[in-house]
Amino acid sequence: MGNTYGDWLREQREAAGMTQQELADAAFMTRSHIAHIEAGRRFPSKEDARRLDRALNTGNVLSSFLPGGDDAPVADYFEAARQLEQQATTIREFALTLVPGILQTERYTRAVLETAVPLWSEDECDRIVGTRLERAKILNDPVTPVVWALLDEAVLRRQAGGPDVMSEQIMHIVRLAENRRVRVHVLPNTLGAHPLQQSMLTLMWFEDQPPVAYTEAVHMAKLHDSPHLVERLRASYDCALSDALPRKESLALLRATAKEYGHHG
Repeated sequence: MGNTYGDWLREQREAAGMTQQELADAAFMTRSHIAHIEAGRRFPSKEDARRLDRALNTGNVLSSFLPGGDDAPVADYFEAARQLEQQATTIREFALTLVPGILQTERYTRAVLETAVPLWSEDECDRIVGTRLERAKILNDPVTPVVWALLDEAVLRRQAGGPDVMSEQIMHIVRLAENRRVRVHVLPNTLGAHPLQQSMLTLMWFEDQPPVAYTEAVHMAKLHDSPHLVERLRASYDCALSDALPRKESLALLRATAKEYGHHG
């Protein structure tokens, strides 16, 4: 992602003769949020962008050019979500068929990329793997963000890369859970239908802006910042979580599945 949006905001703010704090006050935001946007570390929500336009008297320039418009490519949504992920204080993941990106091992990621249509080149695969491993570094901090991973059992059963890759991947999640870095729950196949069965979902909370949600399907993705919709998605997540196996039983299932794939230890 280039820093074009942040540059636009800074130029408009300076043209208006406003400091970051003055703009933050006028737009009902925090100065740190303005600073993150101008530095290219974060995008504003649509509502924040509208308030920035009003505060700077820029019509709809900042809201119209916000990445993630209705016709934006999947890459724009993903990039915006990735930027937000780096700033989140709490992340709740629901995975329908694939391990969430920040929990993936390198070999698992490569196995998933091999199924892409059209096929990725080797250079593109290397770039994507690098990005995913970079994203996972947010777990190096022992406390922040707080991460919950709700996994449909199908995630564990669908082999990507064969038994050895799956065993390694599942035990990676187990170790993160054992170290209390990630809280993991599994929705067992015996449960049947559940409120999140149609899409993966990521919910993110922040210190200085409202929560957002991210959903993704085949060649489609969307960032959601409407408070009403985010709350509905959170409610669906909570309902599904209430039907999941408790933490200890979930970890037992993960270990048992890794053993089925050939993990010993």
